[in-house]
Amino acid sequence: MDTVPPGNNPTLETSESSGEAPGKPERPENRKPRPSSVGAMVQALAALFWIPQAACLAWSVGALANGAGLQAVVPLALGALAFGLVRAGLDAWGTRLSFRSARAEVSRLRDSAARALALRSPLDRERPASGEAASVVAEQADAVLPYLSRYLPVQRKVVLVPLVILAAVLPFSWLSALILLIAAPLIPMFMALIGLKAKEASEAQMLEIGGMNAFLLDRLRGLATIRALDAVDATATRLRDSAERLRTRTMAVLRIAFLSSAVLELFSALGVALVAVYIGFHLLGPLPWGAWGGKLTLAEGLFILLLAPAFFEPLRELAVVWHDRASGVAALESLDRLARPGRLMLPGASNANDASNADDVDGVSHHAPSVTVDGLAFGYDEGARQLDDLSIHVAAGEKVALAGASGSGKSSLLALIAGLVAADSGTISIGGVPLTDETATALRARMAWIGQKPHLFSGSVTTNVALGRPGVGRGEVNAAIAQVALADVVGRRRPGVPVGEGGDGLSGGEALRLALARAAADPHADIILADEPTAHLDPETAADVRAGLLRIAQGKTLIVATHDPLLMADMDRVVAISGGRTA
Repeated sequence: MDTVPPGNNPTLETSESSGEAPGKPERPENRKPRPSSVGAMVQALAALFWIPQAACLAWSVGALANGAGLQAVVPLALGALAFGLVRAGLDAWGTRLSFRSARAEVSRLRDSAARALALRSPLDRERPASGEAASVVAEQADAVLPYLSRYLPVQRKVVLVPLVILAAVLPFSWLSALILLIAAPLIPMFMALIGLKAKEASEAQMLEIGGMNAFLLDRLRGLATIRALDAVDATATRLRDSAERLRTRTMAVLRIAFLSSAVLELFSALGVALVAVYIGFHLLGPLPWGAWGGKLTLAEGLFILLLAPAFFEPLRELAVVWHDRASGVAALESLDRLARPGRLMLPGASNANDASNADDVDGVSHHAPSVTVDGLAFGYDEGARQLDDLSIHVAAGEKVALAGASGSGKSSLLALIAGLVAADSGTISIGGVPLTDETATALRARMAWIGQKPHLFSGSVTTNVALGRPGVGRGEVNAAIAQVALADVVGRRRPGVPVGEGGDGLSGGEALRLALARAAADPHADIILADEPTAHLDPETAADVRAGLLRIAQGKTLIVATHDPLLMADMDRVVAISGGRTA
């Protein structure tokens, strides 16, 4: 069992709870990354300060070569120093702004993905596996940080800095500017060709990471079963194969990253070398043309030589962060997939912030409510319905068993009443209050869910009963434990020895009684929904669970889906369901 909290994805058998209630899902255009344009512009401006700094250095050397004294050089040297300090300060400030903005943006993207996951019903068959979702949100999202904080600012510098440097070189030498202009486009062209392959390799790597994490988490949860079936070696072999595939894909990404760096360094080195050769031959005399109306001076030639590497510097930086781009884009697409709304959404989750308890809905009392279902129709897949025009009324405080063959729609009906999924048509009313998107959050706060396999967390028995819910203190927990006869379990566990993840250390019957204690400890739960609580239990254990269920259901409305004839006999009424309708 798990009490159905307001606005949360409640635990449904083996599915996991997902934290705080989300808001409305964002539109796709709002999920696009929003980097700091200010930080990128400041970094680009810092790079441009090299132009006056290079001018001061070049004209200082030119003055010394012409025989000028130290007094003529000192102002230029101080100017170079001042421009260097300003450049360093602006670059540090811009980097800090970009990093802070990227950090905030990654948090926003993670929050958007988590909220979208929380909005999806736990019954959604297309819902991503928890291991895959955890991998995307916790690990792959980190790849977005260098993409936003490093690649996008460098992209801004690539667009701006070479053009300004080209404009600074052109007044002195049209040939040097022409060499730079011809060499520059070759680099983006080859980088684009490499980028297509890098994107494919990064996407394949991200998928492999997500699949491996999902596989590992699934096997860790079923470790006891794997050992019982003597399948440890087979599982280890499959995990080893998955790790080997991940290694291969990772190395493929790194090969492409190194290739892109080598290509860019080659063309940038060729461009700088061509400019240097021209300037050298021009100053020596063999190539007197290429300048505007005359020969370049030493200062002018040195100025062009100092700017030539800076012209290619943003492109070099682009090669360094090109792998960040490939990984970041792949991670953004993974986050976007998580942030997309699913077909089955959790009713009322978007209104969770507006209703935190049952008192937020007009007309809700603190007594056991009635449950009315009228003309209910529902199907997990389009064209196939589990329920079709089903109607049922459960009086306040009544205990009703839902009977029928497997697949007749009993569990689906309980899930609809619990507000875990929205009906295709028909209405559900709890105590006269219709179950809608506006009321679902508050009405779920009144319900407790008990499944066949309640999820237990690593921790003490007391912690697993309380679940950190407000209003559930030690007194309520102790009373609930005594009510379901679980005190013997608590007493025999040594202090400091917690329940293992998934209930390791407890039998199936003890885990179910702990689920009953969760329901009993919640002071707001006056509706209990139980799905096959005695299935797969031995007769003695099933009898204990039945007795505990009846004790905690006193004064509450109880609806049970079951095949157990003894449990049916303890109910006030049995409703048979066949073909999605009441028989």
